[in-house]
Amino acid sequence: MDQPFILYEVADRVATLILNRPEARNALSPQLLAQLLDALDRAAGDSEVGVVVITGAGDKAFCAGGDLGGGGKIPAPYERYDGSRLFVDMLRKLYHFPKPTIARVNGYCLAGGFGLALACDFLIAHEGVEFGTPEIDRGLFPMMILAPIVRSIPRKAVLELILMGEKIPAKRAFDLGIASAIVGANDLDAEVNRWATKLASKSPVVLQLGKRALATMDGMTYDQALEYLNTMLFVNTQTEDAMEGIMAFFQKRAPKWKGK
Repeated sequence: MDQPFILYEVADRVATLILNRPEARNALSPQLLAQLLDALDRAAGDSEVGVVVITGAGDKAFCAGGDLGGGGKIPAPYERYDGSRLFVDMLRKLYHFPKPTIARVNGYCLAGGFGLALACDFLIAHEGVEFGTPEIDRGLFPMMILAPIVRSIPRKAVLELILMGEKIPAKRAFDLGIASAIVGANDLDAEVNRWATKLASKSPVVLQLGKRALATMDGMTYDQALEYLNTMLFVNTQTEDAMEGIMAFFQKRAPKWKGK
């Protein structure tokens, strides 16, 4: 049986997707990306999943980036292009993903792996993690991950990261707004679980509407965004979960979401 490059686990409404190439520091091979896309589709369509956590196998790396070794062979030019399309599809899928996503960063988070982590809604790491875009020192520019990078951090910090090519520590990543939380290595699982549990307790339909609104309004003018958001507010108020939330507030009880 071929090695599964993505391990898929579900517990308490949280799907955990594990990049399973620890011997290669969970590098993003075409096979891994294809399986990651399938796993994301599976989680998106599962009503028992409210939150998705993406992490890396082992304790050395979340993901060290693209598979420069090509899995032992040198791919043909079109194979390289086709493989990069899988990375594009993954970034696009995460940007429009209907459920909250958390990157559980348990080790080195570099290059394409850094882009993957930034593409998630939240990034939680332990204090020993280092982040970076070292491509410039290999004669490459981090073209594909520019999209999530420039949507996450200020321009000067973007230039520092991609032109200097140096790794930055977890605290610096937190100060730049890259990381949502930084904790001790022994506290990583508890912190990820705290965030995931909190997110999984929200209305799934309202989370989906809100995430869709955030993605759709990106690039709109201010006036366009206001008009669009006014419409989305009306859609939101017509959901059964909005009515349940208001009723639960007045009745001083926890809401019982229907996801409708």
